[in-house]
Amino acid sequence: MTRKFYYWKLKHRELHLGPRTLVMGVLNVTPDSFSDGGKYSDPDRAFARALELEEQGADILDVGAESTRPGAVPVPAAEELRRLVPVLKRLRNKLGIPLSVDTYKAEVAEKALELGAEIINDPSGLTIEPQLARVAANHAAGLILNHMRGRPETWAKLGALPDAAAAVTRDLDAGVHRARRQGVELNQLVIDPGIGFGKRREENSQLLARLRQLASLDLPVLVGPSRKSFLAQATEELTRYATAAAVAAAVLHGAHLVRVHDVAEMKVVVKVADEILHQGAN
Repeated sequence: MTRKFYYWKLKHRELHLGPRTLVMGVLNVTPDSFSDGGKYSDPDRAFARALELEEQGADILDVGAESTRPGAVPVPAAEELRRLVPVLKRLRNKLGIPLSVDTYKAEVAEKALELGAEIINDPSGLTIEPQLARVAANHAAGLILNHMRGRPETWAKLGALPDAAAAVTRDLDAGVHRARRQGVELNQLVIDPGIGFGKRREENSQLLARLRQLASLDLPVLVGPSRKSFLAQATEELTRYATAAAVAAAVLHGAHLVRVHDVAEMKVVVKVADEILHQGAN
């Protein structure tokens, strides 16, 4: 088992991906997120939580101001900015780790990068606003292309994917080409198979099991299984255990980064999985 090394170019730095799995901590500033909706919508609480996630060992902080839970209704850019901007202003120059913003809107991405973000994490993989790639290119920012089937409000109506891994690889390849046509360099890109984004339980499991198929795109891979509905258990604690299993599987199948809510716990999982991965390469 091996994992290719990459240098990921962000707005103000480069990250070396591969020697160890990087942990992206999630900070939702939405009132309706599936896991912690409303908990950090106050800018002061969001600021405190961001510092806490960094202290717990997050390598990147990912802030989201629009929910992409199943059934979620899109919000206008003005509302997303109303939630996001006060938090970004509080965080500016206060973190030692890169700041990522989870958005598919070019207008929101532009403002976020002006306020200190270094990465845009597009949950739609440029399928909703392809011009977002131009914003990332103009700012020399990191860009994460996440695979999404349909939109959150339509996910319940989607049919099955006969070969989820092949379909996701094909669609992400198309997203990479969209980004490149807008001027994004390959070393700015990371791809994400979009666990839970319009996929059924068995399709999510297949994506984790066959994650190495994405290696054909020759780009670093991010996986975000944290607290997804296909892992849901009877209690929050048990769901954390299920998430830990998915995170370990992602690392052992080649993920360079994992996106999680419970940073302290998942740092331990990642450390052990990395040790196993490295031994397998010897």
